[in-house]
Amino acid sequence: MERLNTGWKTVWFSQWEPKQKKQWAHACYVKHFGECLDAIGECHTNDDIGTVEKRNIPDHSLLVGGFPCQDYSVAHTLASSRGIEGKKGVLWWQIRDTIIAKRPPFCLLENVDRLLKSPASQRGRDFGVMLAGLATLGYSAEWRVVNAASYGAAQRRRRTFIFAYRDDTSYGKRMGRKDAKEVILLSGFMQDAFPAGKASEMASVCLCRDVANVSGRFSFPFMNAGYMHDFEIFTIKVAENEEPSIPLGSILEPDAGKDSWIPHDRLPKWAYLKGAKRIQRKAANGHAYTYSEGPVAFPDALDKPGRTMLTSEATLNRSSHVIPDPK
Repeated sequence: MERLNTGWKTVWFSQWEPKQKKQWAHACYVKHFGECLDAIGECHTNDDIGTVEKRNIPDHSLLVGGFPCQDYSVAHTLASSRGIEGKKGVLWWQIRDTIIAKRPPFCLLENVDRLLKSPASQRGRDFGVMLAGLATLGYSAEWRVVNAASYGAAQRRRRTFIFAYRDDTSYGKRMGRKDAKEVILLSGFMQDAFPAGKASEMASVCLCRDVANVSGRFSFPFMNAGYMHDFEIFTIKVAENEEPSIPLGSILEPDAGKDSWIPHDRLPKWAYLKGAKRIQRKAANGHAYTYSEGPVAFPDALDKPGRTMLTSEATLNRSSHVIPDPK
């Protein structure tokens, strides 16, 4: 495998899968980018990022990170009314600690689309906590929910992309002088990368400068595009300018081999898993209820982009892709 030539130099990365003996993803990163030693010549790219000394991460101009959608609630520390502490095991706080230690000019972050609406009990709180955390560090941010299939990928995959930048950069100063609607719909990073069409009316709200207060009280209906500057949030719903879609059938290998075939005696099981169901069940307390779910395409259509791929693809799973052999 040749190393990727993106025009960027990767100076360091962190990829660690808890409880996994075979660290396949880390091996893939090393194949692409090399070992990537830290600033003191040590290798910690396959360690728990929570144990990594952030000041030893090499200096960088762009921090890129993907992280799970979790509970980002925080509270004041006991030692200081100004300090905050987040829930343990939440990767966002490790990213924030890295931003504090290294002060990168730019950050590009990715999460699932439901980040904007979580948790269900306090819609928008988690994203508000993130934005407030960035604002307290002197960063502004743009975001956009993107369906990969709308921009030239063969997979329907909706994700929230967040571009954050220090307010004292040339870009930050330039954006800070502009109207929010202009940033979102005309001249911002996200509009340049993912051109959008029609837009709804814009909504706005001011964030409290106390992140813990945001965690306890903030709720807001974030839409699929927006901009945050100096603790003020602007959000708007935009329609994607869809490019011609790439069907799943166009990227299939012409002869995948028998290792990938499903035996005929397994087809009824697959058909059942993917079919519509209405099943009478009884809870532990004796309450009777009906469990129901709609059908999943079986087999997957080859004339449209594929459904979102999951980590469970290799298992007998309702969401796994099963496709007809073109031959």
